[in-house]
Parts: sequence; structure tokens; C-alpha cells
Amino acid sequence: MNRKSENASGKSMLEGVKIVDMTSVVFGPYATQMLADLGADVIKVEAPEGDQFRHSAKPAKTRGMSPGFMALNKNKRSIVLDLKSEDDSKVMANLLETADLFIHNVRLNAIEKLGFGPDQVKPLNQNLIYLHCVGFASGGPYDGLQAYDDVIQAASGVATLSGRVDGSGKARYIPSLIADKVAGLYAAQAALAAFIHRLRTGQGQFVEVPMFEAFSQFMLAEHLGGLTFDPPNAAVGYPRQLDPDRQPFSTSDGYISIVPYTVESWTTVFAVIDDLDFLKREDLETPREQFIGQHKLYQRLAEITPSATTAEWIERFRAARIPCMPVRDLGDMLDDPQLSQNGFFERREHPSEGGWYDMNRPVRFSAQGRTDHLPPPRIGEHSDEIRAEIKRRLSASGRSRHQKQEQVND
Repeated sequence: MNRKSENASGKSMLEGVKIVDMTSVVFGPYATQMLADLGADVIKVEAPEGDQFRHSAKPAKTRGMSPGFMALNKNKRSIVLDLKSEDDSKVMANLLETADLFIHNVRLNAIEKLGFGPDQVKPLNQNLIYLHCVGFASGGPYDGLQAYDDVIQAASGVATLSGRVDGSGKARYIPSLIADKVAGLYAAQAALAAFIHRLRTGQGQFVEVPMFEAFSQFMLAEHLGGLTFDPPNAAVGYPRQLDPDRQPFSTSDGYISIVPYTVESWTTVFAVIDDLDFLKREDLETPREQFIGQHKLYQRLAEITPSATTAEWIERFRAARIPCMPVRDLGDMLDDPQLSQNGFFERREHPSEGGWYDMNRPVRFSAQGRTDHLPPPRIGEHSDEIRAEIKRRLSASGRSRHQKQEQVND
């Protein structure tokens, strides 16, 4: 596998790290995608029917290559293994013998029946990092329950936030697989931490990454609010995020985001909209009154912004150093000037799908150049290649043992 780099050593940061990835859908694949982008050799082990995310996100040009799957599985190699088959089970064992990390999202009782539970794998590779992606942490009353993004959004209280903001009280999901992706970030972080620990100690370990607990910590960082203290001193929730007037502002031709983050910046905002007299009201004369009455300021701003275009407001607010951005549709992102100039999107050619847009790694490293890219694999695309690698390794290992025995006999 050719992964060239422009750094001095010619190696990407995780080059030589081998990951056996038996995850599916979003949580696990998002984590291994980030590790693959850093140069790890990620071998995606798929059942004969393939990762279900290959088929669930439409539209796809060909069966098994959905846009969502393509976004999460580049720079990986795919091998199809039926672990109920004795021969394929041996191939899996051979893969794990030389792996640095084994990551999966199969229930432990199910993976143990297949012969690849944590204790069953340990004799194969004492130094292996065994990372288990789960819905809920083991040992609690939710242990073993199925978990999908909607379920985690519901369980974590996140689904109630929109109803609190608009006053409807109606629960609704954030329209993004946000819990899956957040948990994937935690899993990638955990994998790297465990790998650093192994470099220092030589020891592998078992790591459990639960989606519910990870997402709860992520969301409650600001929203635990007054419940942080015992006894509580205010309600749960971050008031600034839950203010119903804190919304994008309509303009004559669209919407704009304007963020007067400090109380002092409101004076600048009202100077820009040429309405400083509004701040002379008795209930808004002092900074404290403006802070308490921010909703009045938001409401007045919302009354003024429809009088000009988005571009006109952007020019005025940026000149006054007030943070602002036009509200864009997702489809506009391909033409975003910041992303375009920095090469965030890159048009590539896929062997079966033709032209497609890839998103390059957003994090930049001064010691790391770009690596070559493997396109998202078709199901089992690298099965023969990976099996051949195993045979070569076993053959070389057998010759080595034979040579050592000859030396002993001599």
C-alpha cells in the first residue's frame, strides 16, 4: 500500500499501524476513517452482506456504494469474511496476530460465540488494543440495549432542546447523526491514547467507548447549567443557547448570523444599524440592563435586518469587527471560498463510481505532508490481496522457524 508523504521521513504519522476494523454504519467507521487519514492501514472486515451503511443512504450510483459509506470509508481496504466459517475464522485470527488495534461494535456475547471476545483474542496477540464500541456502558441498566443516533439523542435529553427554544415543547431530533459522530471522535481519541500507552509500556488493553455516556458528556459541558452545583442554583440548560430570539436574522434576500458576544459589542451593532437611540431607553441604559434584556436587543435587530441584503450587512458588520456569516444551504458548501481556497473538497475518480467529491483532512500538521488516497472500497475489493499478504507472512514465519531449528540442530 503506497502512502507517500511530503515530510522529512517520508512516512505518515500512523504508517505501520495496522487496524482490524469490524465496525459498521457511522460510529466506528467515523473513528477508523480519521485513523486511516493519518496513515494507518485499516482493514475493514465485512460480512458477506457488507456494512449496512453501504445500502442505507441514498442516492447511490451503484449498489453498495452510498454517499454516506463513501464519506466514511476512504483509505481503507475491504475483506469479506464469514466468521461462522472455519476457514474465514482462521483468516481473522491471522489478521489479529499482527494487528495493533482491533475495533468492533458487535455485542460481546455475540463476538464471543464467534471466538473473538477480549479473552479469546488475547492469546493470539498479548499487545493488542481491543476497542469495543457500544451504545451504553457495561454494568448499568441499559447495558446491552440497542443504540442508534435517534435513541441516544432521546436518552441524553438533546431531543427536547428545540422544543424549549421555540416554546412548542415538542421533541425533535437534531438533523444530523451527531451522537454517532461525537462517539466516533471519542473512539479515535481513545485508540490513540491506548496506542501511546502501549508505546510506553508495551501493554495492550481493553477499551470500551459507550455512545450514550460520550454524547452526554459532550452535550452537558454547557447544558448541565445550574445543576452543576449541589444544591442547584439555577435550571438545567445554557441560557444563551436556549434564548428563542437567538436565531439567524432575515435579510432582504436570505439570512445572516450576527454574534454580538459581549455586552459592549451591542453598542457597535446598533451603530452599524444606525439605531443607537434604541439603547437610550430607560430599561437598556446600563450594560447590566442590556445583558438582562438581550432578548429585546435581538428582537430589535431582527426588525432592522430585512432592510438590506445579506451581502450589504456582511460588509458593514465585518468593517465594524462584529462576527457574522451568511446562512448557507448545505449545497452551497462546495462553492464556499474558504473551503475552496484551502482544498477542503477534492474531486477524485473512483474505479466504479466515476467522479466524486472527497473531503480532505481538516487538521493540519507541520510535520505531515499529504498522503496518497485509497478510494472507498467496493465490498471485498481487497480480499485476495489481504489473503495473499497473510500467506506470505505465514510462509516467511515458517521459514524463519525452520532456519532457527536448523541452527539449533547444528
